[in-house]
Amino acid sequence: MGVKGTETRGKLVDATRALVERHGYYGAGLNQILATSGAPRGSLYFHFPGGKDELVAVAIAQAGKDIATLIDTIEPGDTAAAATRLLQAFGDRLEASGWQQGCPVATVALDVAAANDPIQAECAAAYTAWEEALRIRLRADGRDDADDMAAAVLAMVEGALLLARAQRSREPLKRVERTLRNLL
Repeated sequence: MGVKGTETRGKLVDATRALVERHGYYGAGLNQILATSGAPRGSLYFHFPGGKDELVAVAIAQAGKDIATLIDTIEPGDTAAAATRLLQAFGDRLEASGWQQGCPVATVALDVAAANDPIQAECAAAYTAWEEALRIRLRADGRDDADDMAAAVLAMVEGALLLARAQRSREPLKRVERTLRNLL
């Protein structure tokens, strides 16, 4: 694939990520994705012959990798710092987007996880990768309960994001940050 093709594919994925995160799977139509990306309709099916499902799955996979990379940039041995950095990054995204973009996976997971197996699998893979990155940090902290605690930390972060988005406030994120510092 040439530079132009790679660029067009990237624009389609980026537009899809932004739109499904803000509006969910059903709220992000193909015409809207094409308009936001600036890509011609033929490019959509050239790069994503599976249509919207394939495009959303790739967007979710990319978003999942981005968050896992963010967690991985924090040295193991201080899980509280990793959780704080994650909460702050998500808080920055929420606030900058007018409280519309929090977790890049949650909106889609809530929309289609029960009805769309390929997209559910990408959502599950993203959450699994984040949980594993947290688990590695917890083990480095010497936690015997790393498996359970990784799931709890992820659930607290996701819950805080939902509350912050609903309340249009960083306060739920700050509360969870304080709680995680005490737990970890």
